[in-house]
Amino acid sequence: MNAILVVCVGNICRSPVAEAMLKAQFPGKQIWSAGLSALVGEPADPLAQSIAAEHGLDLSEHRAQQLTSWMCRQADLILVMENGHRQQLEQQHPLARGKIHCLGDLGVEDAFQIADPYRQPRAAFAAAHEAIRRGVSYWADRIRLLS
Repeated sequence: MNAILVVCVGNICRSPVAEAMLKAQFPGKQIWSAGLSALVGEPADPLAQSIAAEHGLDLSEHRAQQLTSWMCRQADLILVMENGHRQQLEQQHPLARGKIHCLGDLGVEDAFQIADPYRQPRAAFAAAHEAIRRGVSYWADRIRLLS
């Protein structure tokens, strides 16, 4: 499991944070993020950048990109933020179906969605950051077992 793709809607709030966290866990792996409706070329949201920086993550170089078929083919694992993202991806890229999972799928009883903090107050970004951290921690352990 060497290629990991993280997906959200705009690729400026949630997926850049998850990408940075995963890169910190797996510096030797290919990890990138994209959006289902990306704000192409835009930097990570300032609140996402600020909270990430407080946790030692630098999102300053991030620029949003649109999800492509190539990305879905290239990835060994695709992590999304919400069940709706998974459904949309499975519909648009049916061959990727088996490798698409929600970042918040921590098991049947512990599954959660990561709400989009876009245009919300700082508290929403902090909550999203913490949810992403929980999901990345769980998936990092699983990835290590599978690698």
